[in-house]
Amino acid sequence: MTNSFDFVKGKVVAALLALNLLALLLSLGVGSGGYTYLFQVITGNADETATKIVLSYRLPRYLMAVIAGASLSASGCAMQALFRNPLAEPYVLGVASGASVGAALSVALGIETIYSRIGMAFFSALITAYVVYLIGSSSKFRDQTYAILLAGVAIASFFSGLTSVLIYFSAQSMHKVIFWLMGSFSNPFVEEVLFALPITIAGLLYLLITSWNLNALLLGDEHAAAVGINVESFRKSLIAVVALLTSTTVAISGVIGFVGIIVPHTMRILVGEEHQKLLPSTIFLSTAFMPLIDVVARISTSGELPVGAITAMLGGPFFLYLLMRRSV
Repeated sequence: MTNSFDFVKGKVVAALLALNLLALLLSLGVGSGGYTYLFQVITGNADETATKIVLSYRLPRYLMAVIAGASLSASGCAMQALFRNPLAEPYVLGVASGASVGAALSVALGIETIYSRIGMAFFSALITAYVVYLIGSSSKFRDQTYAILLAGVAIASFFSGLTSVLIYFSAQSMHKVIFWLMGSFSNPFVEEVLFALPITIAGLLYLLITSWNLNALLLGDEHAAAVGINVESFRKSLIAVVALLTSTTVAISGVIGFVGIIVPHTMRILVGEEHQKLLPSTIFLSTAFMPLIDVVARISTSGELPVGAITAMLGGPFFLYLLMRRSV
């Protein structure tokens, strides 16, 4: 039995390695000049045009997709354990709606630079997560985890309406925000990668180090407390890390839905519920999944489809599959 499991595990790891290599090659090779530019850069024979396209455009874009995929997938996995709900995702804290308000506000105020958009989206998302937690963790609620979930839904609804109002009153200058709301890695900047990468690495390391705690949390607060976990402290830390990861991703790439559901559940089917295996394999799949979706977005039309639109089209049927699977 053990040998059979180890064989399956080895096949999963090999498949994930192959997928990641494929995603890297496609991300750096697909587009103007094709793989010729990539080959020239690898061999050191690239001219200025090839170097700029591969290293200044395609590579940052690939890294943004990797950051977004890993952050959203790992956050989704953590939220599903925290809320003990397999359909929970990173945006349940209202982070996406909060970030959207910040980005829309930067455009409405006429200060829409890369730094202002990232800064305002990032901080408004963090403030939103803090407000949601503050409301949900009130001593008035018997089940604070459930209260946080409902508070997130309510705050997200309010901020979505506020974003719509900002778009309505600044319609002519809001086309960038509308495209950003649908999620995109177009026009990547190295500054965005440098901003997001250290935050993402730190957040993922925290989740990986505390992955055993997620197993205990999944079995209930009483069980987690019985095995020595300070549930309240860990819940605060977990929500803070997930808010940080999600807000960072939304700030650089916009709102990309369903990634936090599709990727964790795909790996849950393959490796099981134990988070010491589930979490790293989820991150590993996401670093291939998101760049591959981005490649599809780039080649689907003469222009470019929003990445969030593609993940939504994939996520809807996947969501229904999960519902039917649980009802069987």
